[in-house]
This record gives sequence, structure tokens and C-alpha cells, in this order.
Amino acid sequence: MLAAILSVSALSALFGLLLGFAAIRFRVEGDPIADQIDAVLPQTQCGQCGYPGCRPYAEAIAAGEADINRCVPGGEQVIQSLADLLGVDPKPLDTSLGEHEPEPQVAVIHEQWCIGCTLCIQACPVDAIVGAAKQVHTVIEAECTGCKLCVPACPVDCIEMVPLRKDIDAWTWPYPTPTAYLPPPARADLLPDEETA
Repeated sequence: MLAAILSVSALSALFGLLLGFAAIRFRVEGDPIADQIDAVLPQTQCGQCGYPGCRPYAEAIAAGEADINRCVPGGEQVIQSLADLLGVDPKPLDTSLGEHEPEPQVAVIHEQWCIGCTLCIQACPVDAIVGAAKQVHTVIEAECTGCKLCVPACPVDCIEMVPLRKDIDAWTWPYPTPTAYLPPPARADLLPDEETA
């Protein structure tokens, strides 16, 4: 009887150690679907989708609590990528949240009108605006995601959205215009001679 109790205790201790090792070794951090969705989103952290950032929106999509058509900065391209990833039909962008701008934009503060109220700094989700109270503010163009949240926050309307300047780092080779493939014309000297055939 004692041998049976000891053997069952030893087996349960061994299985407990194996399960503990497996739980640590094969642990999955976070939600892998939410990670994949978050990788597709543009990471503007603008909050136009109704969530405080791209990661909470990705988690809501993964949980089935949000639809895939709420990302205004991503537009139709992000909606199509999310639909392909999740295996669902794409939907048109929810225009009640805003209009998608096909060309990237950045905020520009007209410094001669800025009163230094810091409301734009508080509205910026990515800290792209620098300045201090009662001092002129400016936008760090490389950090601005074009979310437009600073525009309505400004009481003197000194912030304007302008197209992102293209430089050598952002330049891409233009796509060629699509044309139908036409085979090369047949050469008479390569055709078989009908008289000798």
C-alpha cells in the first residue's frame, strides 16, 4: 500500500513538473491575432477609430468588438489588408469618422499667430509638437502622423495641414503605365522558305 502511494505521489510530482515546464516554455505573450492586426495598422495613434490608439483598436478587432473599416488614416488599403488577414469581406471606410487623405499630410503651425496656449501639445497623441506655455510652438515634421487632432484644438486657427514634402528618402519609382503586351513582329528572314518546304 505504501509503495502504491509513493509511486502515485512520484508520478503526480513528475507530471506537475512537466506541466509547469511546458507552461513556461510554450507560453504565448498577448494575442497573436491582435499583434498581426496591429502590424497592419498605420500606427498614427490618432484615435479617430474611437479607441485611444492602434493597439487597443487591434485588440477590439481581434475580440470581435470593432469593425475593420474604422481606420481613417489607413483608408481602403488597410481595410483590404485586414480583410485578407482575417478572411472577411472588405467594407467601405466609415466616413462618419473622417475622410481619408490619399497623400500624407503634416501639421504646420504659423508661428506669427501662435499664442503659446499648449492646447495643441495636449491634443497630439505622438508628441510631435514642441513648445512651452506663452512660447511659440512648432511641429517636428518627422514625428507628425497627420492625424489632424491638433487642428480643432487650436483656438486661433494657426495650424494648417499641408502635404508632406517629398525628398530623396520618400521618393519611389513611379509605376509604368499599363499597356497590352504585343508580341514582336515576325521577321521575314526567320520564316521557313515556302519554296523549299
